[in-house]
Amino acid sequence: MRAAGIRRTTGAVVSAVVVGCLTAHAAAGASPAPPAATATAPRENGVETVRHIVLDGAVNVRDLGGYRTVTGREVRYGQVFRADALGKLTDADIAKLSTLHLHTVVDFRIPDEVRRDGADHLPDGLTVTSRPVDDLGLSARILEVIGSKDPVRQREMLGDGKAEQLMRSVYRAFVTDADDRRQFAETLRDIADHKRSPLLYHCTAGKDRTGWMSYLLLRAVGVPSETAEKDYLLSNGFRAETDRRTREGLKKAGLMEDPDLLIPLQEVREDYLAAALDQAEHDYGGLYGYLTQGLGLDTPTLAKLRAGLLR
Repeated sequence: MRAAGIRRTTGAVVSAVVVGCLTAHAAAGASPAPPAATATAPRENGVETVRHIVLDGAVNVRDLGGYRTVTGREVRYGQVFRADALGKLTDADIAKLSTLHLHTVVDFRIPDEVRRDGADHLPDGLTVTSRPVDDLGLSARILEVIGSKDPVRQREMLGDGKAEQLMRSVYRAFVTDADDRRQFAETLRDIADHKRSPLLYHCTAGKDRTGWMSYLLLRAVGVPSETAEKDYLLSNGFRAETDRRTREGLKKAGLMEDPDLLIPLQEVREDYLAAALDQAEHDYGGLYGYLTQGLGLDTPTLAKLRAGLLR
């Protein structure tokens, strides 16, 4: 592969495997087939709770409605959506997205991701609110090591549990980094301000930054931790085929001898979420302290979240 081709491929790979996952056509020349809408959806009393929005250009778009709180109330459908990158949406996808009647779209990607992968492709009249959440420079490091095509360097950086350590560091930064906290807090305030709804937020793969945001929101309105964690882990099912094609494409392109080294970066895991929660416990005495002290959300704002999202 020519040097320019390697740079283009690795540039796409970074946003894929660090804070997202490479779209299949970028890695292997094919469009990913979206999973069945209910393939991995949890059930409550035998009823599906997850409403997966099947699109051609994105695989992890979901309505956060349907979940039950500890008091038996239910999160309303059609108010808050979580997603992966929206830059590859087809015209048919745009038409389907239009039916959601979105008012606000929040993009957690950093500028380098947007430059590499493209701006969101959205229905007319929608503008994006950019709220970049950093990755501790991990993108640039992964870009360099994949572009080297050196299996020894790649294993030294990602093997023997090191990739998992990197991911836990990113999740802890969701709690410790003041800029990250500000971006999550502003998004929660937007959701509480019902004039900004329906609202969709996303990153690249819709799994880490978007996953943490979704966990926070569900817990803030009273959804049990076990249920919120199940929603977080659903990304693995919705992204599995795209992730597999990514690894296959990297191997075929000669960029990685062992692309399975990337699996810990492609997946969400309970211990990643636990790293953020442990940090919140250490810094703020728990999740409620993180919401109120770390994010600065006052009691009226939390009350508005519950009032607007629960029925």
